[in-house]
Amino acid sequence: MVVKAELHCHIEGAASPALVEAQAEKYGADVSAIIEGDSYVWSDFTSFLHAYDLASRLFRDEDDYALLAETYLADLASQDAIYSEFFISTDHAIAAGLTPEAYISGLAEGMRRAREATGIESRMIATGLRHEGPEGVERAARSIAANPHPLITGFGMAGDERMHRPADFAKAFEIARDAGLAITVHAGELSGAESVRGALDHLKPARIGHGVRAIEDPALVERLASDGVVLEVCPGSNISLGVFPSYAAHPFPKLRDAGVRVTLSSDDPPFFHTSLAQEYETARTWFGMDDEALMETTRTSIEAAFVDAQTRARLLSRLG
Repeated sequence: MVVKAELHCHIEGAASPALVEAQAEKYGADVSAIIEGDSYVWSDFTSFLHAYDLASRLFRDEDDYALLAETYLADLASQDAIYSEFFISTDHAIAAGLTPEAYISGLAEGMRRAREATGIESRMIATGLRHEGPEGVERAARSIAANPHPLITGFGMAGDERMHRPADFAKAFEIARDAGLAITVHAGELSGAESVRGALDHLKPARIGHGVRAIEDPALVERLASDGVVLEVCPGSNISLGVFPSYAAHPFPKLRDAGVRVTLSSDDPPFFHTSLAQEYETARTWFGMDDEALMETTRTSIEAAFVDAQTRARLLSRLG
């Protein structure tokens, strides 16, 4: 058995089509435009975001979010995962008519239930949405800084990477850092190596979400390796979104061989027809990783997790 851990998953994006259809029935909504059979329907990044947002708005109260977190984490535990960090967005909560406090409380309850039932440990990473602009991301950072929660241990930025420059968001990340939150940021997915470099220069993250297009710049790869910046790599997502044409062309092995600290995650698993277990299997099949190498990837994830030292030591002890 290969023990697993996940650092990069958007909680609304973890909702299965079946769960979303159940929520749609609960609220009298029509989701036929985004779900066919047991799959989400989208064709490019813009339509993916539309489907994601429509599904997200069907989680409208604390109980809904408790169910979402509990369902996702229980499923993850069934894949031999012992730890999860997932991204949350108070902007999505507000769009659904829910207060940030109720949103976070519901998710925390689902995390508690899953931990009690399966032993899986989890934390939340608050995010701002890049396409909401610098003011929107700063608003998200201020909200979390003013309303701390023990299970929210990090801050990041998701959304459309093609909009704005990393430097535009420096103030928001300073607010989060000053509040004691660890920093990660999406970069090097839809945009190239310059996006990763800009994030490193201006936002100073411990981790980069995706970051795979750093491979386009050998000097940047060397910098990532020497600085120990961890990449939250999501191969299935990268292939689904056309970042790379195939697993054979994916740079995960080259980044790893160059000494970059890489991890495996599922991003928005049902949207990309994947799971954390599938990502590990992809690494075995396409990247030539055996059990020992896969366990080392899990170890990297735990070492890079946004948790206190005691929790980290406890998780590492479960790796054997």
